[in-house]
This record gives sequence, C-alpha cells and structure tokens, in this order.
Amino acid sequence: MSSTQSLHSLAFRVMRLCRPTFHIETPLRFDLSDLIVGEDLLDDPSAAPHIRRLLQSQSTTTDSSTDLTYSNRFLLRDDPSDAMGLSGMLVLPQAFGAIYLGETFCSYISINNSSSFEVRDIIIKAEIQTERQRILLLDTTKTPVETIRAGGRYDFIVEHDVKELGAHTLVCTAQYSDGDAERKYLPQYFKFIVSNPLSVRTKVRVVKVGWHWLKIRVCKSLFCVYWVLLVLDRRETTYLEACLENNTKSNLYMDQVEFEPTLQWGATLLKADDHHSEKGVLNREIFKEPVLIKSGGGIHNYLYQLKSLDELSTPTKIEGNNVLGKLQITWRTNLGEPGRLQTQQILGNPIAHKEIELKATKVPPVIILEKPFTVGLSVTNLSEKNVGPFEVVLSLTDNHAVMVNGVKRMALPQVEAYKSLDFQLNLIAMELGMQKISGITLFNTNDKKTYDPLPDIEIFVDAY
Repeated sequence: MSSTQSLHSLAFRVMRLCRPTFHIETPLRFDLSDLIVGEDLLDDPSAAPHIRRLLQSQSTTTDSSTDLTYSNRFLLRDDPSDAMGLSGMLVLPQAFGAIYLGETFCSYISINNSSSFEVRDIIIKAEIQTERQRILLLDTTKTPVETIRAGGRYDFIVEHDVKELGAHTLVCTAQYSDGDAERKYLPQYFKFIVSNPLSVRTKVRVVKVGWHWLKIRVCKSLFCVYWVLLVLDRRETTYLEACLENNTKSNLYMDQVEFEPTLQWGATLLKADDHHSEKGVLNREIFKEPVLIKSGGGIHNYLYQLKSLDELSTPTKIEGNNVLGKLQITWRTNLGEPGRLQTQQILGNPIAHKEIELKATKVPPVIILEKPFTVGLSVTNLSEKNVGPFEVVLSLTDNHAVMVNGVKRMALPQVEAYKSLDFQLNLIAMELGMQKISGITLFNTNDKKTYDPLPDIEIFVDAY
C-alpha cells in the first residue's frame, strides 16, 4: 500500500479511523454427562450398558431426545448473551476495509523517527488525489514541526468527505533536516478504492390528460335527478419510482430518502395505508423509525407523485430535457456511522416542441342520437410568432359514429404569439352507446402543414 523512494529517517504509518466492531466469541458448550463420566467410558463393554441406561433415564426427565451429539449441549453460564457470542468487547479495524461513496474517510497518521538522531524543521503535507482533483488535507508549511526526537513520532488526524468513485490515493509527504543537516524529501502513497454503497434505479411514468364521467345528484323537495357529466381533467400527473439496492456487506438504516423537485414541480411521497391506533400514529411521528435495507442486495422502493405548479401560467414549453429534481439520501450503518448521497438530476420524458396545441374545452353532458350538439375547442399558439390561418377538418376514415353537422371544413383566423382562440364545432351522433369523437385535425393553410390531431373524446349517446 505504501512505497518510499530511498532510505529515510522518517516513515509514515496510516490507520483508518472508523467505528469498531463487536468482538464475537464462539460460546463453549458441554453435555451434562461430561460432568459425571468421560466419553472414553462408552468404549468399555462392561460399563457401556449402565452408562447408556443412566443417560437415557436422565434425558427422559429433561429432553425426549437420546442423541449424544453436540446438538443438545448447554451453555456454561446462564447469561442469555452467551448464546450470541458477544463478549462485550469492541475491536478496532484490523485492515483498511471497504470505503463507500458518501462516507467520511477519517485516518490517523503517524510519522515516526526510526533513526538514532533527532530530525528538525519538518514540513508535513497530506492530500487526497483522485482522477479529477487533488484535495489538500494538511499543510504545516507555515508552522513546521520543530523536532522529532530519536524513536519519537508526530501524530495527526485527517478527514475527507468521499464524493467520487474509483481509485483514490492518500499522498503523505515530509521535508526535514536529518542529523547531518541535509534537507530530505519523503513521499509515501496509500491507495484505496471507493465503491458505490447504493444502486439507485428510477422510472418515470406520466398520466396524461383525460375525460372522466361524473355522476351528480340534484334534489328538489322530494324529487332527485341524476346527471352524468363528462369532465375534462387538465392536470398531468407524473409518478417517479426509485428503487434503492444495498451493495454493502452491512445493513443500512435509511434516515431520509427525500426527493427535491425543481421549482416547477411539487412532490408527494406515496405510502401504503397503515391502520394503527392514534397513539401508534403519534409515536411514529415523534420517533421516526428508519427503513432497513439489508446487506448483500436488499431492496426498498419509494414512489413519488409529481404535479406541475405552472399549469395555469402562460403556456410556454421549452424543447429538450425535462428536469424533475434529485434525491437526497442519508443513512447509518449498524453502529451508527453516517453516510450521505445526492443523485444527479432525474430527467422526465423529453419535451417535444409544439407550435400549435388543439384541445377540447367543453362537451355537452347529454348527447341525443341524430340531434346536433356543439363541442367547445381551443387553439393555442405556443410559438413566438403569429401562426395561421387554419382549417379544422374531421376525418371520417376511422369513425363514422360522429360526423360534422354542416360545412366539413371550418376556417379560423391567424392566432397571435402565445395567444389562444376559442371556437365551436357542430357535430351529430349517428350511433348509440359509448362512442369516440376522433380525427379532428388542424391544417395551416399558409404553411401547408397539418398538426397532430385532437386526442379522442369519449361520449355517451342516448336515444332520447
């Protein structure tokens, strides 16, 4: 792990400082018969029948099993902790160990004088070198260590928040004057690898705008009338699913997994409904229990509901990536050692640039067979220039259940930049039951361009 260029009076020794581990001892077990006779007596032909009969009578009073193996042996002491093998002792790290992204690397460094004379004016530097940068942790250039006596040492502690994956090198250097007043330079390198403690996988799903049937009850005195309305839900909801997988060899207790949305989004964490008492709910709010993700591939999923906060503002959309936000993750290990990660920006579905948007604004609640009805529509100009004029056309290639009542092509004037134009289209239903209004398209007569058709609208056609 370390190397030196030549023989020096000084040498660096590095020990990683991290939480100790429990010292586990295998508990010593014994059989009750070992206190009376030895195992070699079972080999004596004359004593074996009496010993087996004695053990059989003893086992019937304590246990139905007559197995003389170690499976039914007892602990030497009555303390229940003996069965766990925990002696109450803690063990300091015996090796450098695994270092994970998001942890704090803490190291105890000792520079030892192994020569028989004193060294003077020691300038010590310690820095972390990664593939991208060099981070200075300690520099005693302005305040050098005056002396280190023969056989003595100088100790210090350095800390670094690990924010990069891959190879890291702890570089320790010392400039000093030896016994002959010769100025020497000592570099030593300690390499380690930083791994990723968590695998974060995300999925983004979008629930688009749609029409919904709403049943309303209207009562006047003793009579009640039911109306079925077709309501347009304009809100577009985005769902973000985050899957966290534990890549370490120890359990991770998640203190916080919070999604920080960008300014145009609002986020809500969705949880399963738990039916508990009010007292239990109050206790959980005060003492928040951490989420356990078990070692060696344990998984936990989080679901967030995102809603746009600028739906009612001026309809402007930017072409390109749709940035949703990022995840802030904090956790602790078995002995409370903290860790923290922040993901990169999570992207939603790419936003395609739309010059013109055609949408339905009003649909009558009751539609009668072969009777004309009117649908309210709106054209919105999302560009920075005036667009149009237009023609509205209803294509009959896919559906003959709903037709235009009147002129097949409706002329619309030019629409100014970031403005909307509302108009009405006269239709007539030719079939009963659930039908779809589809094929309504917008044609730019100036640019000879056809835009995306209006999404299908479901309607219910009654006979009277």
